[in-house]
Amino acid sequence: MIGVLLLLFFLPLLLYIAAPQIRKMLSSGVCTSTVQLLGKVAVVTGANTGIGKETAKELAQRGARVYLACRDVQKGELVAREIQTVTGNQEVLVKKLDLADTKSIRAFAKGFLAEEKHLHILINNAGVMMCPYSKTADGFEMHMGVNHLGHFLLTLLLLEKLKESAPSRIVNVSSFAHHLGRIHFHNLQGEKFYSAGLAYCHSKLANILFTRELARRLKGSSVTTYSVHPGTVNSELVRHSSVMRWMWRLFSFFIKTPQQGAQTSLYCALTEGLESLSGNHFSPQVHSCTFLAVGPSSCGMWDATSAWLDEQCHVRAQDSN
Repeated sequence: MIGVLLLLFFLPLLLYIAAPQIRKMLSSGVCTSTVQLLGKVAVVTGANTGIGKETAKELAQRGARVYLACRDVQKGELVAREIQTVTGNQEVLVKKLDLADTKSIRAFAKGFLAEEKHLHILINNAGVMMCPYSKTADGFEMHMGVNHLGHFLLTLLLLEKLKESAPSRIVNVSSFAHHLGRIHFHNLQGEKFYSAGLAYCHSKLANILFTRELARRLKGSSVTTYSVHPGTVNSELVRHSSVMRWMWRLFSFFIKTPQQGAQTSLYCALTEGLESLSGNHFSPQVHSCTFLAVGPSSCGMWDATSAWLDEQCHVRAQDSN
């Protein structure tokens, strides 16, 4: 009994003392590339907060023309001005992009393609986590719709521009949570059974499968693609879960800042010599590719996604007539 009491007394103290070293360990993996991006064009989704904001800031610092693609344009404008002030780069632009609405995605792509001759870096960063069950404007379950389908469509719409601008890179922000993900083709919209936590995991696995298949299809094009795990980061991603917010506060000593969380995305976007690793998954600890053993084929996931988008496009066209 006395031993238990002593453990309860000393454990928090030991954790507090060890917190700086633990956090340093969890925050390891810093992008050390010195590549400059003058004349380059980048798009970062969800760039008005968190990891996306820090990623956009670093790209702007290196001289890129950066588009902040975000749902909240007003907030995006505030962030753009902040980045312009900090970096001295005035080429930081904001465009409306709601990944929960394919009309918005198509409008963003149309506007971007009309304005820009090049696209060198696409960071598919935006996402939602642990939402109550809801659907996108097109009727897709929110996690799969925003985290996977929205970025799938956006990437395909911008793909020719990326090819024309090659060498270019696509970075898809996934998560360690993909290990808990499963692709249930009979329940991808969560209508038969639904768990907010698992729905997030499923969508993050879909990101990895998309990356793998995209790399296969782009082989020889000088467009490369990578999926990344940013680490456990203090961001607005947990806003839908009071339990997660409480845990984040409780373990704040051990959780990465958004700037630290952006390092893996930056590593894959900037580091020279990664071309042969296209299609692989990168972790923030060692920045080494991880070959994943996953159930469904990436080709099968690609085909299913294309079919859903084609079907929904047909339905919305009928509704507008």
